Amino acid sequence: MALIHSFEKSGNFLFKYRGQIPVVLFITAVPVIWFTGDAGLSMTWQLILTLAGVAMSLAGFMVRAYTIATTPKGTSGRNTEKQVAESLNVSGIYSMVRHPLYLGNYLMCVGIVVFTFNPWFFLVMSLAYWIYYERIMFAEERFLEKKFGHTYLDWSVKVPAFFPSFKKIIKSNTPFSLKSVMRREYSGLLATVLSFAFIDHLRYYFLEGKLEPWRFSTWCLLAAALIAAVLRSLKHHTHILEESDRS
Repeated sequence: MALIHSFEKSGNFLFKYRGQIPVVLFITAVPVIWFTGDAGLSMTWQLILTLAGVAMSLAGFMVRAYTIATTPKGTSGRNTEKQVAESLNVSGIYSMVRHPLYLGNYLMCVGIVVFTFNPWFFLVMSLAYWIYYERIMFAEERFLEKKFGHTYLDWSVKVPAFFPSFKKIIKSNTPFSLKSVMRREYSGLLATVLSFAFIDHLRYYFLEGKLEPWRFSTWCLLAAALIAAVLRSLKHHTHILEESDRS
């Protein structure tokens, strides 16, 4: 099998299981936190890294939210079985970066990793993320090239794959929809808050040898869970969040 076909095949395989990355993060975080503890950092530095991690994850969520909110039906969905693209997005955030959802995922992921206070874990996870998603991005771009031909190639030459360029921003052709964000992103928000709370409680347990159920992270998690429960109920049991022109 030619290397290009091997990359495409493995990328399509990894595409199906990209949702399992949070599980891997949870598992690998346990020994990292055990060995790292508070890394001997002062309370000031712990606060700085905590705020930095939260800010990175929040930035990632905002990138995802804006992408979802300005994406028409038939693209950028949560499909796992195969690639889907009824049209080619070339405006809005897609005029700055070709894979904004994966950029958002990375920022959300490394924000959590920063909260472990372990720089080596940050480097390893960043490298692992790049290796994993590089194949997925390759497979997606092969799919788009086959479907849209020179239209896609001309666009891809001008727009970077992962690191945004703000030089030639084109206003999105699709109006911003808060409903799309509310309908599709509550699970990602909950998973992110859960990850922060998990690390916070696990670190406290390893350092103090006991559990403290009602930490600040617990209240944040309960708030996120309540928001997710409300939005999920609205999505599945009402028509409030429905939109005919969105996925």
